[in-house]
Amino acid sequence: MADADLDVVIRQLARQLHTGLLTRAKERRDRFNGLAAKAKGKETGDRFKMMAKATMEQATAAAKRLQMSADNVADSYARAMRLAASTPVAVKVEKKAKEKPEKKPVKKAKAKKAK
Repeated sequence: MADADLDVVIRQLARQLHTGLLTRAKERRDRFNGLAAKAKGKETGDRFKMMAKATMEQATAAAKRLQMSADNVADSYARAMRLAASTPVAVKVEKKAKEKPEKKPVKKAKAKKAK
């Protein structure tokens, strides 16, 4: 996965989130339908059924928005990378420093000590 393009990774993560979101929504829907079946009154059962239906509608809408946002981000990233790869890089030309003449080292004459 280290070599994968990030747009592919974004799409994979969105798919995982989409699946997880819908799984949790189905679990909650089933729970509400179970409560509706156990309800003693007709009004209470209808309310739980309505909650189950609303849960699935809201979760489906959220999953669609999540998928759409992830697709937009992945497409935008891929487009930016293609653009960056196709844009030529401006190479700076370094100016040569003015060459200074080298200084010759001065040799110090050692004085001989007289005896």
